[in-house]
Amino acid sequence: MIRSRYLIAILLANVNNASGFSVPRSAGIRSFSQKSSFLSSTRSTSQLSMVSTGSELIVGGGDECLFTPEGYGFSSSADRILKQSESNGYYRAAKDDTVADVVEKITTAKPDVALVYDDETLVGIFTERDFIKFSSEKATSANTEEEAAQYLLRPIKDFVTPASSVVAISNDGTASQAIVAMQQNNIRHLVVADVVSKDFTLLKDSSVSGVVSMQDVMLLVQNDERLSLKSLQLKYPNLGPMAQMREQMKSDANKSASNPETAKEDVIKIGAAAAFLASCGLFLSQSGWLHDNAQLAMIAIFIAGYAGIIFEEVFELNKAGIALLMSTGLWITYGDYYQSSGVASENVLEQLKDQLAEVSDICFFLLAASAIVEVVDAHQGFKVVTNQITTKSKKTLFWTIGFLTFFLSAILNNLTVTIVMVSLLRKIIDNEDDRRLFGAMVVVAANAGGVWTPIGDVTTTMLWINHQLSTVPTITELFLPSLACLVGSLFFLVNQVEEDNSLEESSLAEPTPLSTRGSLVFWSGIASLLAVPVFSELTGLPPYLAMLTGLGAMWGLTDVIHMGEEDEESTENLKVPAALARLDTSGILFFLGILMSIGVLDKSGLLKDLAVYLNENLPSQDIIATVIGLASALIDNVPLVAATMGMYDITDYATDDKLWQLIALCAGTGGSILVIGSASGVALMGLEKVDFLWYAKKVSIGAAVGYFAGIATYLLENAILGGGGFMDNILPPALAFVENAQTVSGIF
Repeated sequence: MIRSRYLIAILLANVNNASGFSVPRSAGIRSFSQKSSFLSSTRSTSQLSMVSTGSELIVGGGDECLFTPEGYGFSSSADRILKQSESNGYYRAAKDDTVADVVEKITTAKPDVALVYDDETLVGIFTERDFIKFSSEKATSANTEEEAAQYLLRPIKDFVTPASSVVAISNDGTASQAIVAMQQNNIRHLVVADVVSKDFTLLKDSSVSGVVSMQDVMLLVQNDERLSLKSLQLKYPNLGPMAQMREQMKSDANKSASNPETAKEDVIKIGAAAAFLASCGLFLSQSGWLHDNAQLAMIAIFIAGYAGIIFEEVFELNKAGIALLMSTGLWITYGDYYQSSGVASENVLEQLKDQLAEVSDICFFLLAASAIVEVVDAHQGFKVVTNQITTKSKKTLFWTIGFLTFFLSAILNNLTVTIVMVSLLRKIIDNEDDRRLFGAMVVVAANAGGVWTPIGDVTTTMLWINHQLSTVPTITELFLPSLACLVGSLFFLVNQVEEDNSLEESSLAEPTPLSTRGSLVFWSGIASLLAVPVFSELTGLPPYLAMLTGLGAMWGLTDVIHMGEEDEESTENLKVPAALARLDTSGILFFLGILMSIGVLDKSGLLKDLAVYLNENLPSQDIIATVIGLASALIDNVPLVAATMGMYDITDYATDDKLWQLIALCAGTGGSILVIGSASGVALMGLEKVDFLWYAKKVSIGAAVGYFAGIATYLLENAILGGGGFMDNILPPALAFVENAQTVSGIF
């Protein structure tokens, strides 16, 4: 976080403001909207070596922290920005003042914007954008010089942006929030008031303090950040900028360690580390208890690891690290203590190699697929699709986005589609409440769409790679149930969408056209993804090899496209190496740890025992799959499906068996019932600040309706395709569905 602030400070320190100030949109501002944690990052002023005297920061020496303090730089308040601008930032005009008078005032005086009042009531704001609209209207309507002069004498109230549409920020709002608000709304001025709404609009009782411009904000930020750099240069004169930053971060870390509260936390951490080392010592000691209770130890390790994964936010431990440690602990217990003399046998080593080979297929597949999608996104290739959306009806848009997401997630992974579609919604819908609801719908649609193709959802991919599912039956037999899940949910959720004129009156920028290169990369990427199942079917080779081949083709294509270009730094970000650097490597390692853990449970026979227990206590396979789907609303569906793959042998349940198809459907769509149940939902929580309770109240019932509609459709379809009499085939699945619902309600 501090590193990001420092790098932006370096950027700003190199901007020349002698003749004017311009902000590189792609460099700094975009990162603010993507990293919400950065906007709220602050430091205690008492620990900093800068103090304020009027309009300046005084740089101190010693061992104090030299990064920009709270209340300065990007955390400066709007009130401070107003004071530094040496004016209230606007010219006050009456509603009946002529356009000519107001234009003269804002072009000859320092404030270049006017607030128009009716006595004490704000009518609106008049900026250069409004003047451009005025000039365009005058040019098209006035045919003579006399008519043009009459236009200049019209009252200013006819040409203002109305007060209801004015973008505003509170007095204590930060500079970074102001930058984001101006960038997202494509404006250069913000009204500052004592209170504003969550949508950054004025309230009826808002009292206006002034107006700040982008130039006001960035000049203040530049001065503050430049002083931070000077302080580091004074303290570490013989080091480069990055080395200065690293040394200061080390100094700050050492200082914080001497804090009494930090010392208490260290004691707790040392205790936890000691417990971990003690458990490691237990493994190394060849304990007789472990030899006698190896199965119990494996179950305990798995439960402890799973709890750590579920509550990773509470423990602040990354789930990838937990999964890797869990897999190691399980394999050590199995290899050295489970029916073993203390050292892993040749049979265990062979099993380990087989499991790693099987898991590597999935990891390499995900790595290559994610890299291809990342390259397409870097070239803005998804504009091929998103630029076609032009409707102004919110309900029509709701259905359009839903179906678009559904089909996109069938050929891309559902997490990527969620991120792309939520980014699109930000360019179409400026109301936060509407955008949250649309975003929740995207999660439901993405999870439903990922089910019916082998490359759409990671759980379906896992089943496909391990031969529980094949390509054609998966597409043909799971398409209708997935579609029913989508339609059922959308029918329920669309009732919450209220039609209004917000899309027509939106102040968001119009979509920009896509370059020829972007189109080429998009269609090449889609072709690479779609060719994977075809390649696998024709050659008999594993799917990951086809995906790696597609990545190689995209690599060569982007290298050729950008060959010989002068701006190497910007073009490097569009190539495959940069895309690989941006991948969620920890996510792939999480899959590795989970699948290796499930594999050892399978090899030990524990999953077989669980399968026998479920078969004896649940009346049908349909109910087992339904319960697994509902559990995936709370628990990550990757380990759930991986466990199921180990519980049921492919010799008993052949490829494309009803059980495997139902598990793919239920595990993929059940995660939509709660926002934490899928990677798409978690992504939405971060992108749109959707909380658990809001989603449960607004969306969970609709997602559950779609979930059960999908199951009912699959059972009905399976009965019809099974042949025989119509009633003979329809009645049993109908009764099975009712039985499922009753059993599931009893369980939960």
